[in-house]
Amino acid sequence: MRKITNEELGRPSVSEFAAMAKMPVAVVLDNVRSSQNVGAFFRTGDAFAVERIALCGITATPPSRDIHKTALGAELTVPWSYYGTTEECIARLREEGYAIYAVEQVEGAVMLDDFRTQPGVKYALVFGNEVDGVGQEAVDLCDGAVEIPQVGVKHSINVSVSGGVVLWTFFAQLKGCF
Repeated sequence: MRKITNEELGRPSVSEFAAMAKMPVAVVLDNVRSSQNVGAFFRTGDAFAVERIALCGITATPPSRDIHKTALGAELTVPWSYYGTTEECIARLREEGYAIYAVEQVEGAVMLDDFRTQPGVKYALVFGNEVDGVGQEAVDLCDGAVEIPQVGVKHSINVSVSGGVVLWTFFAQLKGCF
């Protein structure tokens, strides 16, 4: 087995990536405190061609050396915007027709492996603070919630790792729809 070189991967250029169809998913980061986690979301968002990332509250914004360290430049390819509050962001996304889901352990959450995306629906996925999760005020505004099934003692996954798990699941279900 031989590793594939970067040249063989068939990566699009930055302009080709900007012009290509995107997965109908917006990522919302609710007061994520670690710049490295923010950078990891940009990198994952680039990998799965999310439409955009919304950075809310205390969440760091580019340009940032720490974001760039983990994003490896993806903060330049994935469109992003900043909102003073997550609630303001959710209101805007709702006006734009997104179905809004918290990625959180809440009453009535659908387990991720049971969640089925629907063609033609635009999704906004709200990921929360590393300690407190998605704020209750934001949860109250969501259409529903998805939860990553877990069996360990902690029942907690790093927010950027959660992003990878959830975005891959959405990508796998939606990849023929965009």
